Amino acid sequence: MAEGLLGKKVGMGQVFTGKGEIVPVTVLEVGPCFVTQIKTPEKDGYSAVQMGFGETRRLNKPERGHLKNLPSLKHLGEVRTSNIANFAPGQKLNVSIFAAGDLVDVIGTSKGKGHAGVVKRHHFKGGKKTHGASDRVRRPGASGATTTPGRVLRGLRMAGQMGNKPATVLNLEVVSVDQERNLLAVKGAVPGAKDGVLFVRKARKERKIVKAQPTSKKGSK
Repeated sequence: MAEGLLGKKVGMGQVFTGKGEIVPVTVLEVGPCFVTQIKTPEKDGYSAVQMGFGETRRLNKPERGHLKNLPSLKHLGEVRTSNIANFAPGQKLNVSIFAAGDLVDVIGTSKGKGHAGVVKRHHFKGGKKTHGASDRVRRPGASGATTTPGRVLRGLRMAGQMGNKPATVLNLEVVSVDQERNLLAVKGAVPGAKDGVLFVRKARKERKIVKAQPTSKKGSK
């Protein structure tokens, strides 16, 4: 059984529980995915399963040769696993590997915000709009050091590209599964914009539930 599948973000909505509570959910189209290649330690140096998702009409000759006897898949991704014996090229994987109540991790690319300043990108407070410094409200202030080391240090938080980076959200609860349409509803938000490509896997870090301990009253025996 695969540990995860490729998919895309359909959109957000809300559902009602049996108690009448509103739960915000994100609907994902997960699969169907096709196994396109099996990588082994002897040939590739590691064991993994390569899968494809989404069909397209535009493929070049190398891509068509790689996907011989398979649909014209648009997105390819790898999943490292030691159980490569359970997979075969051309095998079809769908959303049935997930069930309501499972915890999943969703990996995607965050929305690109373009070039942003330090107030928007790093939540800097900015300068005070007083004493004639009205043009310093969204400025970062001094960025260099003094005599030692006398330069801007590597990694200093400054203005630059915001977003458009890999992001992972852990331990999202699966609210419902629609196997006929390969739809998965998870509680909460996931990275990326609508129709963005995602990788959904079973949660690797179990969420710890801390139970409240009963407190004893003073003077009780």
